Amino acid sequence: MFKKVLISEDHESINISVQKTLEELNITNFDYVYYCDDALAKAQKAIREKQPYDLLITDLYYEEDHLPQKLKDCRELILAIRKEQPDLKIIVFSAEHKSGIIDSLFTDYGINGYVRKARHDSKELKKAIFSVYNNENHLSLDLKQDIKQLNNYEFTTYDITLVSLLAQGVLQKNIPVFLQNNNIKPNSLSSIEKKINMLKEEFGVGNNEQLVAFCKDLGII
Repeated sequence: MFKKVLISEDHESINISVQKTLEELNITNFDYVYYCDDALAKAQKAIREKQPYDLLITDLYYEEDHLPQKLKDCRELILAIRKEQPDLKIIVFSAEHKSGIIDSLFTDYGINGYVRKARHDSKELKKAIFSVYNNENHLSLDLKQDIKQLNNYEFTTYDITLVSLLAQGVLQKNIPVFLQNNNIKPNSLSSIEKKINMLKEEFGVGNNEQLVAFCKDLGII
């Protein structure tokens, strides 16, 4: 099992809960911080002392307060800390549920596990710790299904442009003007209608408002 763990979580009650979860797994050598800058400093110090952490458990988002920070969220922390320790295992523990954002954490930032803050999240965190220790990526079944749905359709820049315009309140009939002004093709109204209808059919939604909401939930826009 992991010998040395770093917890980075800005909410005190959740930070304490994660500490308790580690203790229940007989992991007693851990440190905790409330800011990303402090997490990086702790990791750097541990590396200098040749006693690096085995695992980082971090929140995704951090609330700003009176103390200015260089690192704003866990994505910036991951990039910084992996420069110092490329093989550090990382579990993100967050309330974020958008599939696109969660998928990006694995594909773009190379995290090893993701646990969503929800009912029974302590049990799920324990599962994640065991899985990651055994060199397996961890994601709960419900989130896996959501990401599978996301990955079954590969969004193009064109798709995202159309949905983003709808999200901004641009009427479907007025989208051709924007596309033509920005030299984006195809830009005929019939092509746009066909693509938007295809997206609605693909994701089982009935109108443009539902399509926008669906893509927001996925984190596409």
